[in-house]
Amino acid sequence: MADQMLEKIQEVFEGQIDFEGQRQADFLTTGLLATAGAIAFIVGYTLQNIYLSLYIGLGGTALTFLVVVPPWPYFNKTPVNWLPAATTASGIGIEVDGKKVN
Repeated sequence: MADQMLEKIQEVFEGQIDFEGQRQADFLTTGLLATAGAIAFIVGYTLQNIYLSLYIGLGGTALTFLVVVPPWPYFNKTPVNWLPAATTASGIGIEVDGKKVN
């Protein structure tokens, strides 16, 4: 029973996402951080308040963290179907010093 619970916890924290999900996460990270940085700069410059600029930048970073870091299901919409593992008894047949190694 403990093994089953441990497997479920491991699945949650493992964070399986596919290649398309990685591309989406990268795009979201770039877009959100650039937008937060631009907004922080504009607001800080117009109001002449560096603290407000820093808080907006930190808020944008926290928002980006919440959007990108957890393994949300939409990051795994197109999983890759891998080929099955080869299970041959004879192996590849590599020769080392004239002897066949399996």
